[in-house]
Amino acid sequence: MTETFPAKVLTVSDGVVEGVREDKSGAALVEALVAAGFDVVDRRVVADGVQSVRDALVDLCDDFAGLVMTTGGTGFGPRDLTPEGTRAAIEREAPGLAEAIRHASNAGGRNFGLLSRAVAGTRGQALIVNAPGSSGGAVEAFAAVAPVVAHALDLLRGGRPH
Repeated sequence: MTETFPAKVLTVSDGVVEGVREDKSGAALVEALVAAGFDVVDRRVVADGVQSVRDALVDLCDDFAGLVMTTGGTGFGPRDLTPEGTRAAIEREAPGLAEAIRHASNAGGRNFGLLSRAVAGTRGQALIVNAPGSSGGAVEAFAAVAPVVAHALDLLRGGRPH
């Protein structure tokens, strides 16, 4: 990546909000983004839930042109509602990004990607990507989409397709 793009990280976790769990996946995601040349300008934590995720994403994307990565809430647990909150916030879905993340999570025969309900999409000039709540899964998810993020953000700004 030749140009520095801004990024924001949203951790979705009741446990982190309640102070009973450390935000390891958010920290790992910030580290991976910075290592890839992104300027992480905001990092937040929000409780699980459709409305809480939606509201946080709308706020994070307001007047923002960059990448917003979420971590947590993409599985089968009863409070895993990040995809629903994300769908309520996005204007256009980007299914190829979510599929790339699922594919990467299935590498090595683990097949955890089969359990992911993560979505990706755009809101204004922001690209939103859901990642799993584990540190390894979050970093792996970012790595799966990293090769195309700069181009996607350029297109959202009105750039021309290559």
